[in-house]
Amino acid sequence: MEFLTKICLLFLCGLISHFVNMFFQKRDEQCYMLGYECFKASDDRRLDTDACVKVVLRNKNLGLDQYRFLLKTIVSSGLGEETYGPRNVIDGREEFPSENDAHAEMDEIMFSTLDTLFEKTGVSPSEIDILVVDVSLFSPAPSLTSRIINRYKMRDNIKSFSLSGMGCSASMVAIDMVQQLFKTYKNQFAIVVSTESIARHWYCGKEKSMMLSNCLFRNGGCSILLTNKRDLKDRCLLKLKCAVRTNIGYDDEAYGCCIQVEDPQGYQGFLLTKSLTKAAAKAFTGNLKLLLPKILPVWELLRYAISTLGKKSTKGQNLSFNLNLKSGVDHFCLHPGGRAVIDGLGKSLGLSEYDLEPTRMALYRFGNTSAGGLWYVLSYMEAKKRLKKGDKIFMVSLGAGFMCNNCVWEVMKDGLEDTRVWEGCIDEYPRKNLVNPFTEKYSWINDECLNFVRLDDQFN
Repeated sequence: MEFLTKICLLFLCGLISHFVNMFFQKRDEQCYMLGYECFKASDDRRLDTDACVKVVLRNKNLGLDQYRFLLKTIVSSGLGEETYGPRNVIDGREEFPSENDAHAEMDEIMFSTLDTLFEKTGVSPSEIDILVVDVSLFSPAPSLTSRIINRYKMRDNIKSFSLSGMGCSASMVAIDMVQQLFKTYKNQFAIVVSTESIARHWYCGKEKSMMLSNCLFRNGGCSILLTNKRDLKDRCLLKLKCAVRTNIGYDDEAYGCCIQVEDPQGYQGFLLTKSLTKAAAKAFTGNLKLLLPKILPVWELLRYAISTLGKKSTKGQNLSFNLNLKSGVDHFCLHPGGRAVIDGLGKSLGLSEYDLEPTRMALYRFGNTSAGGLWYVLSYMEAKKRLKKGDKIFMVSLGAGFMCNNCVWEVMKDGLEDTRVWEGCIDEYPRKNLVNPFTEKYSWINDECLNFVRLDDQFN
């Protein structure tokens, strides 16, 4: 009997020790955000109505049909007059970009955001242990990570990673990668740089499905500083609660709906097909199946299960139907991919215009900045003083592959009100009127009489 008691005590001690170790191990694997900085170009890089028209008219491959398509697309895009384009496009060199154009574009975004990030956080470049750079369409040698290491003279044992080809959802891939590395490496500082190369990828052909990218994508990017140092958590802005990645590249239709190709005339560009909406819905639904049980309270999941019990499932049914996402989430940081993307996500998640305001305003002010887009949305929330300690932020990203990568952050402290890239203009938002000036200035292009008129004189 005494021997059996000792065995039981040993087993109980072992069990307690196991759970204690698990607790401390989990605590050491936390991913905190110490700071982030978004890129804002100079005013001479703005692609307003007049600048856009100049770019369009330089493309001699376009005709009346393409002009009408561009007018319709730009008007419905959700972009305003203050987005920024690459220097070579503004200067009229979009058809024959150089390697220097691409490097200059990346250097300006990466170094300006990193300089500000290091200055604000007080963390030295020599303290960085992990560096991840995600740029989908530009992968030079030496890599962009090596370019950063060289600029800031970082340590020789830094763990660096360059991600390419992952589109608008690449930033979430990079964040998840850092989180996984934090499980192995303790007391680390990590930098994530998310941006996109536009300078060398401005489409100069006439295929409508490839002209869409010119109407939506603009210059932008962000640098983020992360850590798993517990003694710094009081200084941190956010804590990563969970992240879920979904890739449906096995589906041929989804794989080809958002892809870099060459048109029949030999012009390279980004093809966006009509299957994009279907692929996004499929990837998003699959992601939510894994993510929602991690972020919603048990009582809400139970309520949903009871309410749908006995109901015959419908193919393509929205997973979030009849689910109250706000029972586990306070803010929604959606990918500002375009007005149609925002409308679709808002409808599927049952969000109000207040919930969608940060995403709409980020799109209107800065355009679709690809992987960096989510951070402009977060910056708007912070500038508007929406974020309170304990709030949960749901980040949704969609990208080529086709992928849906989402995560949830927890706000770590009150008083987050840095205006960052919204400085000097945040009080002008939200804008009540988001109508693009193209409607007023160029609606005449839809006049039927123009079918018999040369357009060159009409724009002069």
